[in-house]
Amino acid sequence: MSTLNQLIVGDCLQILATLENSSVDAVITDPPYFLDKLDSDWDADRVRHMTFGQVIKHLPAGMKLDPEQGRRLYEWYLQVSQQIMRVLKPGGFFFSFSSPRLYHRLTCAVEDAGFLIRDTFLWVYLQNQPKAMSLNHFIMRMPIDPEAKEALKKRLEGWRTPQIKSCYEPIVVAQKSYERTLLDNFIKHGVGLFNTNLRIGINYYPSNILIVDGVEELMDKYFLLDKPSAEEKGDYNHHQTVKPVPLCEYLILLSTQEGATVLDPFVGSGTTAVAAKRLNRNYIGIDINPEYIHIAERRLAEVQASDGRNSSLPSRQPTLLLDD
Repeated sequence: MSTLNQLIVGDCLQILATLENSSVDAVITDPPYFLDKLDSDWDADRVRHMTFGQVIKHLPAGMKLDPEQGRRLYEWYLQVSQQIMRVLKPGGFFFSFSSPRLYHRLTCAVEDAGFLIRDTFLWVYLQNQPKAMSLNHFIMRMPIDPEAKEALKKRLEGWRTPQIKSCYEPIVVAQKSYERTLLDNFIKHGVGLFNTNLRIGINYYPSNILIVDGVEELMDKYFLLDKPSAEEKGDYNHHQTVKPVPLCEYLILLSTQEGATVLDPFVGSGTTAVAAKRLNRNYIGIDINPEYIHIAERRLAEVQASDGRNSSLPSRQPTLLLDD
């Protein structure tokens, strides 16, 4: 059975093993980060029913710090990256979102699988919740008298656990080794180069900084992409980490030509597949959760393919465009 333009329910390692060698032009994905049990076995239904997406009830989401998280992520993502290496065409690009704190583990897994690490893109945003935790709850449980508790609370006012407000996600930019020269590889396989005609706003050249919230006029002119709107996501879409379609469109336009095949082994609610379809690319999406696949199928059913040159999403100015 052909996997082109299909969404497949299953474990990504098992499904990836069934794909043909050198059959994919680009991979764009947002894997589980192994934070608060959001690992390779995470349960979407359990996550959704926690308040504000919490998985660990007694800590704020993203709060638990366990050094083993990074080691487990590395071991698992090394296997994933090895399969992605196999299915990518020579010179094909692998874009992987990451948590800032675990970026080094994820990147080492990608590199140790044999990829060339080309760059790091920064997806910058302002709308995020601080993860730091007040100590008052712990002070109130201390075996000291009430006056001492109040004095300690006053002394530690404003001091919290060491988590800052995260305002960016790094994106690993990795490339499979190419055949002979980059030019030879592009002529033969259609991948391996970046389309530097791509523009965001008045930026004269593709940049590794991308923002989705207005920051200030000068930054917005050069780097602004839209964050996911309610209309874009769909009112039925309860996925916890929906990525902006224009962001995925940017990566697709940067690295592939029309008719290319884009793979997302953690497709979630389908943003990568939606972006690919809009831009006249083929897609393959994999997710272990059938509920997310159903959401992605609904989103895809609402998509009309564009002419492959411009993002057709309603957006603020400046807009994403491709020069002649």
